[in-house]
Amino acid sequence: MNDMIAKAAIDRRLAEIVTPVIEDLGFELVRIRLMGGQTKTLQIMAEKPEGGIEVDDCAAISNAVSATLDVEDPILDAYTLEVSSPGIDRPLTRLKDFETFEGYEAKIETAELIDGRKRFKGMLAGVEDDEVLINIEEGTVGLKFEWLADAKLVLTDELIKEMLKARKDAGVLNESAFDEIEAEEETDE
Repeated sequence: MNDMIAKAAIDRRLAEIVTPVIEDLGFELVRIRLMGGQTKTLQIMAEKPEGGIEVDDCAAISNAVSATLDVEDPILDAYTLEVSSPGIDRPLTRLKDFETFEGYEAKIETAELIDGRKRFKGMLAGVEDDEVLINIEEGTVGLKFEWLADAKLVLTDELIKEMLKARKDAGVLNESAFDEIEAEEETDE
């Protein structure tokens, strides 16, 4: 389990418990976080191995994970379980994510300073061995996957357009289910 999927010790323990449950349902764990607050929230992001997840899938994961956590009881305080898709501007937590989203803009943060900096923003250029490649102003940089502390896609119009097209091509997005948008005519008064 890498730190990008599960950062804190409790997150790693929870990942050990829920990963087999999620995988048995045919999904992959993208990220897990137990977040503080008045009532703690256990946030689980999951998706199908080929990408994507639907609301019914999230409900199935939530039910299965909830039952397992009730038995294991690793969280002492009351908490809310939240299961979701990684979203469009998703976190990149696995080496394969950097290959899948090659050509898209991303923000990457390293745990330590690399050539005097920790933050890198640019176009993903794939993976080479255990290095994530990113095109920044100075050129292409290779960052060892183990150096990464955080990474996510940048929300751009192109990314939104591509994700909507992929959902439509997969038959998940049915445009006829949406109402026609009608613009009101402006009147001069």
